[in-house]
Amino acid sequence: MNANGNGGMTRRAFLHQATAFSVGFTVAAGRLVRAADAGRPKIPVGVQLYSVRELCAKDLAGTLAQVARIGYKGVEWAGYHNRSARELRKMLDDLGLVTCGTHTPYESILPDKLEATIEFNQILGNRFLIVPWMEGRSREEWLEKARLFNEVADKVRSRGMYVGYHAHAHDFQKFDGQTAWDLFFGNTHPDVVMQLDTSNCMAGGADPVEVLRRYPGRALTIHIKSHGGGPEAVFGEDKVNWPAVFEWCETRGGTQWYVVEHETSKDPMDAIRRAFAALQKMGKV
Repeated sequence: MNANGNGGMTRRAFLHQATAFSVGFTVAAGRLVRAADAGRPKIPVGVQLYSVRELCAKDLAGTLAQVARIGYKGVEWAGYHNRSARELRKMLDDLGLVTCGTHTPYESILPDKLEATIEFNQILGNRFLIVPWMEGRSREEWLEKARLFNEVADKVRSRGMYVGYHAHAHDFQKFDGQTAWDLFFGNTHPDVVMQLDTSNCMAGGADPVEVLRRYPGRALTIHIKSHGGGPEAVFGEDKVNWPAVFEWCETRGGTQWYVVEHETSKDPMDAIRRAFAALQKMGKV
């Protein structure tokens, strides 16, 4: 028996062949997506700044400049780093970036805070008020949240804005046979944004493509995040069915922004750079 355990193949040759297969698979995935989406309009790509949160905390202006150099068109905020809305807007304007959304706390859309939240985001030029986290212990709690979001949607509509909710794994917990996600979105107005997160959805045991298909026109912004390929994986190196996700978003999802998020890399800026390059190979940017 050969000492390298690969039927006579040297370790070096085995690793070379494995690497070639991995590269070939990624290239093939990109070609598959490009062939499938020929003729469909491109959706602009932004990045969720939570991906580079520590860099933003140290040097917000410099981090935004790097994001712009990579090629991203917009940013979704995850905190404002003690800057006013006018300061943030000037940073973006100087770099040719726009705000493609913000993750705003649940408390910020309650009646006593909503007007201030609207005014802040109008200065930012932001149309998408996305609540990133909610919890409910019962069916009725989720239905109550749905009623609140319907009220907020009615109030912000005349200001040219949307309110929405972002997915986490716990949103696919079931109450009497129905997920919290379906309880919420099945009882909200059609213009309450369903910001699915592809990775969090899969972590909750759901299929993002199936979830998207249940709600046509609701995914105005979507978090595209790798899942199942390890902490450094980007699009095409994971287990998300990207051709199906992109096809739905670009034909029936009503999607206006793809929002890249990558939370697990040792080098966050490199991760969002590699993610953008992967989207380029897929013909998305």
